[in-house]
Amino acid sequence: MQVRELNGKDAEDYYELRLEALLTNPDAFITTYEQEKQRPDPLVKTAERLDSPSSRTFGLFEDGTLCGTATLVKETHPKFSHKGSIVAMYVSPGCRRKGGAALLLQEVINFSKAIELEVLHLNVVTDNTPAKKLYEKVGFQSYGLERKAIKIADRYLDEELMELFLTE
Repeated sequence: MQVRELNGKDAEDYYELRLEALLTNPDAFITTYEQEKQRPDPLVKTAERLDSPSSRTFGLFEDGTLCGTATLVKETHPKFSHKGSIVAMYVSPGCRRKGGAALLLQEVINFSKAIELEVLHLNVVTDNTPAKKLYEKVGFQSYGLERKAIKIADRYLDEELMELFLTE
């Protein structure tokens, strides 16, 4: 498995994987499959997001096929510029339990250190035990809980807030 930063040329593969993620793990994402499918010019918008200087998206590849992604969003306000957030993390079921997700996260962490971030944050739905274990494995620690963070129809999902200090 290999990891590299994605760019606008990866838009079609990223978009297809994003749709898979929204269908496979709908509770893990705020955007729904239906919302994503209704976006005008989805490949153009996806390419623009992948080329945006405000975030970096990394892809996990197995045999040349994109099977995982994680996006780093760096805070832009000067007083918060030492922090970043990992969002939209997903690995296809066929690529899970092979060490690729940890490899993907480690690449994001290494890049974050290289651009001198000091703290990484992420949120994970509390009942997503495999994801929580993965984040803990690479060093993230829980610092809070947001109850009823997500509302889907008539049910709520709580999110665990996690952080990783890159300098100590």
